[in-house]
Amino acid sequence: MAKKRVFVSFDYDNDKGLKDLFVGQARKPDSPFEVIDHSLKESQPESDWEEKAKAAISRSQLFIVMLGSRTRWASGVLKEVRMANELSKDRAQIIGRRHGNESWRIRGAGRVYKWNWQNLKKLLG
Repeated sequence: MAKKRVFVSFDYDNDKGLKDLFVGQARKPDSPFEVIDHSLKESQPESDWEEKAKAAISRSQLFIVMLGSRTRWASGVLKEVRMANELSKDRAQIIGRRHGNESWRIRGAGRVYKWNWQNLKKLLG
């Protein structure tokens, strides 16, 4: 069975570790998904960054936001969520920290899930 192609959006300044752990789970032999791309650091010229991010999101089957306590204020994540909506991508949010909760959600970024293997397999299978 083909793995689902996922774009992962995350707060680059605060939650890069969450993205790394998520990519690690994608590498498991029984993983139903593969990470094809992830958020880009906004160090490139603005128009270039947005163009590359939109192209990467367009190649994905699912857009996922890894939620940390500050994600809802990360300008790059908010722009990527807007792009995913414009491209009519399926979207989901995963609470990336044990102490996290649904108040971390981003409006328009999809349903919120707790991060566990069962939820990932259900969501991505």
